[in-house]
Amino acid sequence: MARVIAVANQKGGSGKTTTTRSLAAALAERGRQVLMIDLDPQASLSEGCGLELHALATTTYHVLIGSARLPDILVPVEDRVMLAPANIHLSAAELQLVNMNRREDKLRNALKPLRDHYDYVLIDCPPSFGLLTVNALSAADSVLIPMTCDYYTLLGVGLLLQTVREIQQEVNPSLQVEGILATRFDSRTLHSREILQRARSELGGQFRIFETVVRESVRFKESPIVGQSILTYARTSDGARAYRSLAEEIENHASSS
Repeated sequence: MARVIAVANQKGGSGKTTTTRSLAAALAERGRQVLMIDLDPQASLSEGCGLELHALATTTYHVLIGSARLPDILVPVEDRVMLAPANIHLSAAELQLVNMNRREDKLRNALKPLRDHYDYVLIDCPPSFGLLTVNALSAADSVLIPMTCDYYTLLGVGLLLQTVREIQQEVNPSLQVEGILATRFDSRTLHSREILQRARSELGGQFRIFETVVRESVRFKESPIVGQSILTYARTSDGARAYRSLAEEIENHASSS
């Protein structure tokens, strides 16, 4: 049965979409079957996979409101990687979900028929704590938190962890924190180094801080333009190596737990 990992942080620009796309590719390289779910109305994940957003007839929006089944909207992205795409229509889902019964369980229920067909499901969450993110955390086994190495993002991680505790108490008692991933790290600046050290000292006792550190790289901005993951676009780059390392960490931790 698939492990479902929500990639979440309420701060934009933290590397959620890059992490979802790159980790999926790295897990696929290791022979895993991976499903990516775009749950962000900005649809950067879908666009970065080369899809024409305006041409999508059915998306995660239709799945959440109950007018389409999740298996019917999937598109292949690369070998062993499938995508449930989104577009701007997803922004309407928040309002429509409010009046629905068991609105927080829509994605979890939609995923049930697919969990035996994949090794991993990665959910790209929006930069907010609305019903879309609640659906992701309700459906997930764990949450992976990308964190840029700056002060305000570190504060935001604390808020997200509080939200995770609330979800555990009210919606999904089995939800775990997969780990905190340092992204867009610039070793040349004292500030980045200090924030990473502070995260490890303040949070490392309670939560896993991945050994993998994803450094800032222009390759992450270039690869979506051509609809590729960084592992395909720049196979030997530091960014590609970082996400291969992250995939290894995640798999090693799963096998030892």
